Amino acid sequence: MLSDSARQQLEEQGFLILPGFLSADEVAGFNERVEQLFAEEGDQAGSEFKNEPGARRIANAVDKGGIFEKVIETPEVLEGIEAVLGPDFKLSSLNVRSASPHNKTAQPLHVDSGALPDKDGYSVCNSVWMLDDFTEHNGALRVVPGSHRWGRAPEPGAKPEGEILVTGKAGTVVIMNSHLWHGGSENFTDHQRRAMHVYYTRGDKPQQQYQKRLVRPEVQARLSPLGRKLLALDDPRNDELSARGSGASGFMK
Repeated sequence: MLSDSARQQLEEQGFLILPGFLSADEVAGFNERVEQLFAEEGDQAGSEFKNEPGARRIANAVDKGGIFEKVIETPEVLEGIEAVLGPDFKLSSLNVRSASPHNKTAQPLHVDSGALPDKDGYSVCNSVWMLDDFTEHNGALRVVPGSHRWGRAPEPGAKPEGEILVTGKAGTVVIMNSHLWHGGSENFTDHQRRAMHVYYTRGDKPQQQYQKRLVRPEVQARLSPLGRKLLALDDPRNDELSARGSGASGFMK
């Protein structure tokens, strides 16, 4: 489903923008469930992963509603993930990040899970689902195009030339090679800026959140064969990787 030019942009620039991917009704459905979860979880929201000053978080979302179980299987996005990682990949985590109003501290530039490409190539790839408009003033994603090819992570406080903001309307999806230098920007507005991160990793790497432990048995039982494969529920490699340690270092936008 991805054109040759889209694949080329993903390879050369490190990200691909899919505008209008979700309808207004679909965006509203995600936001309704997200706000329910924020209300239900309160101060514990995001605790399966991390808390972050200046942002609200939901973690382990696959376990928190059928709407999230389905989104991990989106064919167009999976095709983009495979273009980066190859055919052997799995879900690393499904989180929500909501940049709080009047948060004037930008998230540091980073690579997800602190990962660098290795002898087998790229190992992390994310998809950012805009649940609000991303503007120049409300905490849009900032990226350094082409930096996924540099083979290194940014130093603390790095301000490289060429950084841009990725803006778009709610319903836009960005597929991003997660070795790309990126981070959230400041939110100067009176409103939240919500986004969902459906994050994948290569099959031989640990998940950021070990799905087999976190996702309830009743949810695991109703997943499709593709859903079980993406969560690596039946992959013995994943159990061994989890026993060695998680992939939860680094930031997520």
